[in-house]
Amino acid sequence: MIDTGNTAWVLISAALVFIMTPGLAFFYGGMVRSKNVLTTIMQSFFVLALISVEFIVVGYTMAFGPDVNGFIGSLDKLGLAGVGLQVLEGSTIPELAFVAFQCMFAALTPALITGAFAERMKFAAFTVFILLWAVFIYNPMAHWVWGGGFLAELGALDFAGGLVIHILSGVSGLTICLLLGKRHGYQHTAMLPHNLPMTVLGATLLWFGWFGFNAGSALGANALAANAFITSQAAAAAAAVSWVLVEWKHNGKPTILGAVSGSIAGLVAITPAAGFVAPMPAVIIGLIGGVVCYFAVAVLKEKLGYDDSLDAFGVHGIGGTWGAIATGLWATTEVNPDGANGLFYGDTHLFTAQLISIVVAYALAIAGSFVLYQLVHAFMETRADEAEELTGLDIIEHGERGYTRGVLTSSPLLGSFETSSEMLANTVMQMNMEKG
Repeated sequence: MIDTGNTAWVLISAALVFIMTPGLAFFYGGMVRSKNVLTTIMQSFFVLALISVEFIVVGYTMAFGPDVNGFIGSLDKLGLAGVGLQVLEGSTIPELAFVAFQCMFAALTPALITGAFAERMKFAAFTVFILLWAVFIYNPMAHWVWGGGFLAELGALDFAGGLVIHILSGVSGLTICLLLGKRHGYQHTAMLPHNLPMTVLGATLLWFGWFGFNAGSALGANALAANAFITSQAAAAAAAVSWVLVEWKHNGKPTILGAVSGSIAGLVAITPAAGFVAPMPAVIIGLIGGVVCYFAVAVLKEKLGYDDSLDAFGVHGIGGTWGAIATGLWATTEVNPDGANGLFYGDTHLFTAQLISIVVAYALAIAGSFVLYQLVHAFMETRADEAEELTGLDIIEHGERGYTRGVLTSSPLLGSFETSSEMLANTVMQMNMEKG
């Protein structure tokens, strides 16, 4: 029987998850240079539309259709055939409400990837790659973990997407950024965020939407949803604090970019565990997540020299990995009887299953992204050239500018626009390089 309260909560949660993708667009958009702000926002916004269509047509049946040998859902529900107002098996909501909720997850996940290769990928190639990625990487992984596939049979737990969403997107993003190569001038020219208030707004929308993301995964207005809600808040807040404190110690100044990045890192880390752990472990997960992700962004990336533009791997890949491990440590059936006990509650099976699942997620993300990129690259130009990067992809790819000449200073030599802070930073860096 359909429960109207549970149905209402799942639909509201779907709407909350929907707002996360435009929130991500602002979060990423504020961090790029002004000449690429519209391109960056467009990538997230267009993905929201493109993957919604894909999910309704083929994604849902691949992820949640009847299981085929533990690897993929059958095509019985192609185009949502047979999916109507009937109750979803094992729940008290109509299946269409579940479709709506999962559709928002499917749309957000590939948008996360864009932060790794911001400011340098051609839009046409990006569109083709993202569509293929959703079909051949996201859908199978969602089935393996959530649709009754082999990782679910193994006993892996992923309450709202640490494996399926964050590891998959973060590691795929890193793979593509390595294949595309660094932005021209990277590590020699300052590439500062052009609009931090926009980034803060985006992070706020993400944090707000994340309550639907995690608490909505309980699929009902119940005690489990309440637990996921408070563990999400606890981890996000703790990670924001730990990131800022470590950054303050490491760099000498606490920054608003660090605060919002820390909150997102905490939310990523708690996502797989939100419905399986108690509030105090969530605080610990967040504290550690903030520190681990900070060092991935501020130290590891610098030492290895890869150009993960907006730290998709450092926050989502690393944060998701830590969250999946943490689930294997602190999960308890006292919180969720349908889950399992982790290592700290006397059981080793879940921890082992989590480690195996992490390896599987990394392997799929790396191998799958590599193959799909090479396929697209064989038929299309994937990378903007140096002149196009200098001009900015807003004009080159979309024929639009995010800002007028009245609020920005322009470089007549390059035909691009920079904020005065960017110009000052570039000048200072050039002077320092000349002195060196």
